[in-house]
Amino acid sequence: MRSWYLAGCAWWDGLVNRLPIVGAIVLVLAGCAASPALPAATQAGPPPLAASPAGPGYTDMVDHDWAQRTAEATGIPVLAVLAYAGAAIRAAEVYPDCGIGWNTLAAIALVESDHGSFGGSSIGADFTVSPPIFGAVLDGGDTEHIPDSDGGLVDGIKDFDRAVGPMQLIPQTWASWPSDGNGDGVGDPQNIADAAIAAANHMCRASGGMSTDDGWRRGIAAYNSGVDYLRKVATAAQQYVDQAG
Repeated sequence: MRSWYLAGCAWWDGLVNRLPIVGAIVLVLAGCAASPALPAATQAGPPPLAASPAGPGYTDMVDHDWAQRTAEATGIPVLAVLAYAGAAIRAAEVYPDCGIGWNTLAAIALVESDHGSFGGSSIGADFTVSPPIFGAVLDGGDTEHIPDSDGGLVDGIKDFDRAVGPMQLIPQTWASWPSDGNGDGVGDPQNIADAAIAAANHMCRASGGMSTDDGWRRGIAAYNSGVDYLRKVATAAQQYVDQAG
């Protein structure tokens, strides 16, 4: 089942010169999950744990010195690194055979929203992006047709759905995987720590495990089945794991 597809995935010109166009859900549905000709990325190992977590969230479980070094090495905001690493830690608990790396979540967030910075947004101290990020209305024009599923509760509109937040989740997907990554007791798809866990849950369940190349491709295809999307995510994920060392 396809979940959230943003044509904004087409905004990319490498990791330095990016041209964000948050837009429609991709209509190209190429079957790419198991083709050996397509790329896959090495999964980063488990993030180091904090000696004394400062709070109840999965973001608090991450060693903050490691997160700071990783942010400096990759150019990813440190709060985003904590979110992706926290989601990877949580995925390892719930899906021990999944093997999803923080670098894959980071790559998806880069392609979807430039780590929550699309349209002038930024990540606050509570991991929530402001202003909120919304994709195009999925009314079937130049987008996939997805009727309203949430009464506007998640995406702020009725009649149709649209993707929301730094990971660009549609309301149906968020309803399947509501998550709380920062330990504040509230799940919010506009919160990058919460959204990263939801994304990891979806890909781990859909892939059957992302530690193999074929499994990794299945996970990404479950998020967005476009071949170009897979290549962008693979490139970014590999670069991040190489930069982080």
